[in-house]
Formats: sequence, C-alpha cells, structure tokens
Amino acid sequence: MNDDAMTRFPVPDRADLPDDLRERIDAETERAGFTPNVFAALAYAPDQFRAFVDYHDALVEGTSLDREEVEMIVVAVSGVNHCYYCNVAHGALVRLYADDPTLADQLVANYRTADVSDERLVMLDVAVKLTERPAEVTEADLDALAEAGYSEREIWDVGAVTAFFNLSNRLASFADMRPNDEFHTLGRGERDD
Repeated sequence: MNDDAMTRFPVPDRADLPDDLRERIDAETERAGFTPNVFAALAYAPDQFRAFVDYHDALVEGTSLDREEVEMIVVAVSGVNHCYYCNVAHGALVRLYADDPTLADQLVANYRTADVSDERLVMLDVAVKLTERPAEVTEADLDALAEAGYSEREIWDVGAVTAFFNLSNRLASFADMRPNDEFHTLGRGERDD
C-alpha cells in the first residue's frame, strides 16, 4: 500500500488492518496488478471501508447498465466535481471498457462534446444535473431517460451510480487521494488486459 495514497490523513500499515480488509485489498491487488490507492486510503476507517466497498460492488455487479455506461457516468460526474482521483482512475476504466483511448478525456473536459450516442448523452445530462442541481431534477428527466430507451431499473441505476460517486468524489477530494501512476497510462495504447 502506498503511503502517499492520500495526503491529509495517515495511510494505515497493511499489517495493522483487520483480516477481512487485508483479504479484500490482496484480492484487488492480484486482480489489478497493483493496489489502487482508494483501498489504501479507505482502510483508514475500516467500518466505512466495508460499507463503501460493499455498496460499490452492489452497484457495479448488480447494475442493469453496462459497465462502460457506469464508468462514463463516474467520469462525467467526477469531471464536473473536479475529482482528480476519480478522473484518472475511472478514466482508465472508461478507456478499457469502451476500448477507446480518448473518450475519458472527452468526458472530463466536456461530456456534452464527447463522442457518445444521443441516448448516452441523455444519461450523462441527467447524471450531471443530479450532481450540480439535484433540486431541479424532475419527472421530465426520468421521462427523457425512458424515451432514450432506458428501463425503469436502468433509470434507478443512473441515479444510484451518480449519487454514490458524488459521495466518492467528495471524500477523495477531502482526503486528497492520489491516483496510482498505473492509472494514467492504462488503456492509452493497445488494450490492456
């Protein structure tokens, strides 16, 4: 675990973590080939780590959206929230799932001009509106998603993913979580596996 995973709070020593956290971090390290700094940072508060990771997994594994759409929402929301960690880490995931080395950069800079379908642009418009002006979200926004072809459950998931990553963005910014160097280059050349 990188000591510089975040700058405003101490990163705990791996050896001091509860067994279940070490097991989860080890599994993620094996899967990714490195320990994403978000795991090292969240380990600062073990009970919150468990809740955060459990909800993340429920969203990602149980969503009706495809993984590319989930990551597109994360990057568009993180772009408007100026979350450095999530822009870089989830930008890498957009590049991998979309098999597109430029889409994440487009989404961060201005999702409205990104090379996405009209349907996905509606999805991103609603996610960003929920991020920037939640009190202005109305039935018309849900209707627009339905008209774009999203099912009721997919519409729920647009809201759930958006809400969760707004929380994530704010915590990452508050703690000054730093993205791993590996995230900066993933998906920029040939597809990484």
